[in-house]
Amino acid sequence: MSPLVKIRSERDQMSAVERRIADFILENAHLLRDYSSQQLANALGISQSSVVKFTQKLGFKGYPDLKYSVGEAIARADNGDAPAMERAGSGQEEGPGALWRRKSEAEEATRLINPPEVIDTIAAAIEQAGRAGKVFIIGLGEDDIYARNFALRLSLLGILTVHNFDTARMTANVSAAGAGDVLLVFSEHGNHPALCKIARYFRERRGQVITVTRHTANPLRTLADIQLLVSAHDERPYIQPLLYQSALQHLLDCVFVLLCESHDDRHAQLLANLERIQLMLEP
Repeated sequence: MSPLVKIRSERDQMSAVERRIADFILENAHLLRDYSSQQLANALGISQSSVVKFTQKLGFKGYPDLKYSVGEAIARADNGDAPAMERAGSGQEEGPGALWRRKSEAEEATRLINPPEVIDTIAAAIEQAGRAGKVFIIGLGEDDIYARNFALRLSLLGILTVHNFDTARMTANVSAAGAGDVLLVFSEHGNHPALCKIARYFRERRGQVITVTRHTANPLRTLADIQLLVSAHDERPYIQPLLYQSALQHLLDCVFVLLCESHDDRHAQLLANLERIQLMLEP
């Protein structure tokens, strides 16, 4: 795995000092060959030991090992042999294609922290709940945009979905949950007290909780049976939400495609529902 990919995918789990080191490397990867560990520490106003610990935490033997690995990644990018993710921090000016590149980087980092077996497990849990129970979905504020859209997609597949953006109503709905049911909780930062209470209540009903949050330590994740995690970062406040939304949508698309392809009857149900909707929309 490219060191730049690894740094970006794990950034949200780092301490404040580690994030400063990570951001410097990502933004100045092409200059790293000219920096010793002491020079990097001086540039950031931190101790040299912090730089060494950072490299070792990433799995490298030491700072020279990290610097060499980053140099190789940059060389591959210069030769056109590396994906966009490895070209991060190459010093190129931001241009018309910059947003596409940043979205690709966020999606790649998100893919790395959500192994295929996790996506398979979530699709299987939803499929099972759709056969013998219900799928509850909730998100508040902007999170509800994705919760609502995913609930619609599941409904098109013939999966009984209980969607709500009101915590009081969802609490009442959850009282009808039981073993085999699934709750998907969409919460970017995972720290809303009401959502945590709903997740606890759902687990008391012996249901399975799936959380969709950022790749950060948060209260909601601790209550999850399965976690979907999003890694998307940018210092610009108008760009970071776009990266999060793009990476999250890609994750949900992966789960949806698995559900579509898991059984022929799901695919047939989708086509039938789409045809009915089209007939309703026609004049």
